Amino acid sequence: MRDQQLLTIRPELQLDTTSSTPAETFQNQTLRQVLKFQHDLLVAAFRSYIRKRHGVYKALSEKGKLDWISSSLQKDQQLRQLMAGMVIGQFTGAEWEQFAANEPEYLRRLITMLIQRLQTAAEELS
Repeated sequence: MRDQQLLTIRPELQLDTTSSTPAETFQNQTLRQVLKFQHDLLVAAFRSYIRKRHGVYKALSEKGKLDWISSSLQKDQQLRQLMAGMVIGQFTGAEWEQFAANEPEYLRRLITMLIQRLQTAAEELS
């Protein structure tokens, strides 16, 4: 029941995955959908992270902000785990099993996509 409810609330993305590898298929059918669904919460969480750093982000140039977002998610393990958990918590049981079996690859893809999403939303973070 939970799995079906999770799938029905996700945004539909029209992505062709017919010639994709299993990792690309998981990225496009699961990670992209959950990231889009959780966008507002992820931005809010990162905005809170910025506030806790006493406004360092706001003083940076535009390029500096993009670099800071990337660096923060790559180096701060607590932030990484929090943000990844917000996405992973929206997985179905089968998606979790698939993620757990390929965790290093899928986590790398997840963090890369999360960085890109937050960098695109950089104006929302200020």
